[in-house]
Amino acid sequence: MPELKLPLESGLTTCRIERACSYRPPAKPLTSRIAYAAAHVVPSTVPKDDGIDWERTLAYRRHLWSYGLGVAEAMDTAQRGMGLAWESARELIARSLAEAKACGGLIACGAGTDQFPDDRPARLDDIIAAYEEQCEWVEHHGGRVILMASRALARSAASPDDYLAVYSRILSQLRQPAILHWLGDMFDPKLAGYWGSADLNRATEVCLSLIRDHAGHLDGIKISLLDAQREIDLRRRLPAGVRMYTGDDFNYDALIRGDGRHHSDALLGIFDAIAPAASAAIRALDEGCPDEFDRILAPTIQLSRHIFESPTYLYKTGIVFLAWLNGHQDRFQMVGGLETARSISHLSTLLVLAEHAGMLMDPELACRRMQGLLEQAGVGVSRSHAYD
Repeated sequence: MPELKLPLESGLTTCRIERACSYRPPAKPLTSRIAYAAAHVVPSTVPKDDGIDWERTLAYRRHLWSYGLGVAEAMDTAQRGMGLAWESARELIARSLAEAKACGGLIACGAGTDQFPDDRPARLDDIIAAYEEQCEWVEHHGGRVILMASRALARSAASPDDYLAVYSRILSQLRQPAILHWLGDMFDPKLAGYWGSADLNRATEVCLSLIRDHAGHLDGIKISLLDAQREIDLRRRLPAGVRMYTGDDFNYDALIRGDGRHHSDALLGIFDAIAPAASAAIRALDEGCPDEFDRILAPTIQLSRHIFESPTYLYKTGIVFLAWLNGHQDRFQMVGGLETARSISHLSTLLVLAEHAGMLMDPELACRRMQGLLEQAGVGVSRSHAYD
């Protein structure tokens, strides 16, 4: 079996990497929960490709669809605001929607206001116009809008009423119900004080008032605050017909399973990395086996909490690292060079946790790739005949 000497917290440790993923794509659609994976992008080394390897990027979406998951496109996981400009996101949205139509895959796409530079003040009318442009692009290509949080609005709003005015204007124009996204400042520090208050209780009331006023324009809300109790409390207060999509990458297992009366659906970055397990777990719920759901997801929680550890916004590095280990891209490379954002020790621990969770498609391939990365980092490697 392949072994690696990995620089873990306890020091250089010899680890066997041998458990392969045993989960297979479902034979029929998942029914008990709606589950979107926020998908990453694969960068290109060819300048004319606008920075994106379109073939590998779309192939990864087909991988997610094959496991019965939906794709949340052009979101934070795709490096919106951290390397992926709106011009590239436009192309990504158009290509992915066309691919979804051809494959019959579920998809929703992020629309925001990232046409604005982060250091430039914006009038509310300009923010509305930016949202309108992006929403129109998504809907023109046949997609459902995920209404993303806006850095420009967080920077420019003078009160909660400004948030309500902007969102009300946008929601009232959409052709089909949207998914509202509340992204916490642990994911993007520039969104601190969203909804017009640093007090999360007050912010929650503003958000809930918007939802109640526009329930007919909303499919659901995704909250990414890493606060399970706040999600449960808000979920209980949602109007009938408005879904809660968990964005809690620390507590998704309990939130998706629910409390017997309410449950969350899912729109998660971690589902990009653990799609086979996520699919198998929801299939267990479909079959009335909640204990099996718990058993499948339990080892993924430690993996997810590691990937999303502080600073949380660097989680994208771990998502792409695992995709690379599993052969979904040829290089451990990200848009904007973000692959260097996490330490070799962090990545080594991630490999061990991924193996424990059964999230390595081919352990020998993962070891060969990790061996090369360790050598680049100047870390000693113990080689095994299994992959020499």
